[in-house]
Amino acid sequence: MNIEPTVPTTKKPPAHFAGDVWLDPIALPHENDQTMVVATVRFAPGARTAWHSHQYGQYLRLTQGVGRFGTRDGKIIEVHPGQTLYTPPGEEHWHAAAPGCFMEYLAMLQNGEGPAKTTAWGEHITDDAYNGR
Repeated sequence: MNIEPTVPTTKKPPAHFAGDVWLDPIALPHENDQTMVVATVRFAPGARTAWHSHQYGQYLRLTQGVGRFGTRDGKIIEVHPGQTLYTPPGEEHWHAAAPGCFMEYLAMLQNGEGPAKTTAWGEHITDDAYNGR
């Protein structure tokens, strides 16, 4: 048993994120057969991910602010602190902070068969998609 070393906060890359988004790892695999990843992710107001999907799905537990989560059919779900959003395996979606407020969540997912399969990235979302138009 041990206390995990602190891993530095990283800023997420503009290839997959628009605006300022930071990640703090909480739990990362130690052994070859472990796959669980947990991280705190913080979004500046209006910051967002590009379209993406996860091989084994993802749970997001909102801890601060207001989050927006969109799907390819144009549906946007607004999520508030204390709510948990589940995205099933392979569903394309995006995450964002609502305008005018920071947003933070705990992200929980399983690593897939390599980084490109764990999260498959697509194009950036448009302002119209972010605004529900």
